[in-house]
Amino acid sequence: MGGKPVLRRCVACRRLSDRSLLWRVVRLAGGGVQLDQGMGRSAYLCPDPACLEEARRRRRLQRALRCPVDDGLLDQLEQRLAVAPRS
Repeated sequence: MGGKPVLRRCVACRRLSDRSLLWRVVRLAGGGVQLDQGMGRSAYLCPDPACLEEARRRRRLQRALRCPVDDGLLDQLEQRLAVAPRS
């Protein structure tokens, strides 16, 4: 292992980052959306208040996943920010 890092692009700020540094939002094959795990179409978001606000305001996750994203999921991401603010 120890090869090249796997890069993904934040849907809000469009910055490329290592996949492990981003939040993953997954559209499940069976329907529904969840955080961090599962098989299906994925969108990535920086753990940053500005990126979360941009994604909420411009519906970036909905566009990237091509499905509706519940406000509850965005609230969960907001709670993550409150628990572990970025330094």
